[in-house]
Amino acid sequence: MLIERTEKDIILFTINRPEVRNAIDYDVMKELEKTIETIQQDPNIKAFVITGSGKDAFCSGGDLSIFHKLYTEEEAFKMLSRMGGILYKLLTLKCPTVALINGYAIGGGCELATACDYRIARNGVKVGFVQGKLAITTGWGGGTMLVEKLLHHQAYRMLFSANTYSALEAKEIGFIHEILSDEKWMYEGMTFTEKMIDNCSASVLSAYKEIAITKWKNFNVLERMLEEVSKCSSLWAKEEHHAAVKAFIEKSK
Repeated sequence: MLIERTEKDIILFTINRPEVRNAIDYDVMKELEKTIETIQQDPNIKAFVITGSGKDAFCSGGDLSIFHKLYTEEEAFKMLSRMGGILYKLLTLKCPTVALINGYAIGGGCELATACDYRIARNGVKVGFVQGKLAITTGWGGGTMLVEKLLHHQAYRMLFSANTYSALEAKEIGFIHEILSDEKWMYEGMTFTEKMIDNCSASVLSAYKEIAITKWKNFNVLERMLEEVSKCSSLWAKEEHHAAVKAFIEKSK
């Protein structure tokens, strides 16, 4: 992972695993959680931006080469609940958060993006909650967060279809908020973030963020995310899921 603090007190977190389309493994989990905790303890940080290295992928979800080894419901729940907990911490982080989607955001990559306040994407990217094609639901609490953030019918359109959407289609649905140029996406993404927070102090930004955090706590979002994790864990253990993952891995070789 590449972690940088800018002059504007923005933390830029780059998932640096381009060889596996920036898939999440246990090391990414550890560094993401560590970074979130550092931000919570620093009163001067004004924003948190997450992106992926290169232009091919923002995040392709969980690393199937590692997580496919999890076979039982209990094994799956241990991994899924850990990442779900990290995404809840990201959701309720005290400062504004931005998913700078530089490339494909698929499956768990969309769940990671959903946890952020803003989702801005390079022109030409594809996004999609494709978990249904692997005979499981969203497993990190992404479905719960999506229903909170999008109109009901638009959220379920993305979840039920298990399809990928272009950046423009995703913006029409409400999942993507801004589309960036192909070549200057990083500059435009960071400029967008800087302009958004420039006139407010870190304490003011935190106070505004608390409005949403209080709502999510009152709406029992954490408990609902854990219920979602539990249901996914049950589906994970079924042969239908293992067969679908095996076929996907074979097709990808």
